Amino acid sequence: MAEKKKEKQKRHNAQVQTLTAAARPEAEASLPPRMKRKEYEREMRLLHGELVAMQEWVRASGAKICVVFEGRDTAGKGGTIKRITERVSPRVFRVVALPAPTEREKSQMYIQRYLPHFPAAGEVVIFDRSWYNRAGVEPVMGFCKPEETERFLELVPAVEKAMADDGILLLKYWLEVSPGEQTRRLESRIHDPRKIWKLSEMDIRSYSRWYSYSRARDAMFAATDTAWAPWHVASTDDKMRGRLNIISHLLSQVPYQPLAPRDITLPKRQPANDYTDPGLPLRHIPTPF
Repeated sequence: MAEKKKEKQKRHNAQVQTLTAAARPEAEASLPPRMKRKEYEREMRLLHGELVAMQEWVRASGAKICVVFEGRDTAGKGGTIKRITERVSPRVFRVVALPAPTEREKSQMYIQRYLPHFPAAGEVVIFDRSWYNRAGVEPVMGFCKPEETERFLELVPAVEKAMADDGILLLKYWLEVSPGEQTRRLESRIHDPRKIWKLSEMDIRSYSRWYSYSRARDAMFAATDTAWAPWHVASTDDKMRGRLNIISHLLSQVPYQPLAPRDITLPKRQPANDYTDPGLPLRHIPTPF
């Protein structure tokens, strides 16, 4: 029994080393040069077409897909989610970004407020941060006790196994950004009036706690990187490459079929017959452009 436990721990440690190495800033050294906008938009157009094909398969097959995005502050979770959802139907793709829990929710079982948002048949639900707050921001910022995080890490693999057993395809992404790039992005938010709304008090407070977040991330990987719900790490120092890599990986995990070409001809419009413009006194907007 002791030998089995040792072997299990050894496998766990190897997994953590692999995931952590992928998330280390040093891993950025071998990345290709930043992608050009024109190339990025060309590739994104193709991926958007595939996302539509995936959507139609999800709708027709009744598949249930749950995508979790976690990662460093400024790593590009929101931008990636926006590019995933901008060309698909909000009736199929739902984004869940829950605010801080209310006093009532704090008294509930921790996972309880997330359960109503899980996908039904024919839905893709994307969590912009998730129940993994209990493994990251909450312990690092002192919003929960260490034993609460330990209990969460102990229980969450079983919850995710129950999701998988019920037919939910759970995809978990960790977006990693280097310290220098995080600083650059935060400073950009400070000085750009278009981005200042993205800079929260929490971002400023958590900025100095880089290695506390690293330790929390490593513990999360060790406890929750499972066969039925593994973590997928994406480097996002180059936002454009990162988004393309994440979307192409997401598509590779879903067994959808490409859309069959449709031969569509628009019908003729009806004749005007006795219709005439009534000349109503409509209020047209100004046209300064």
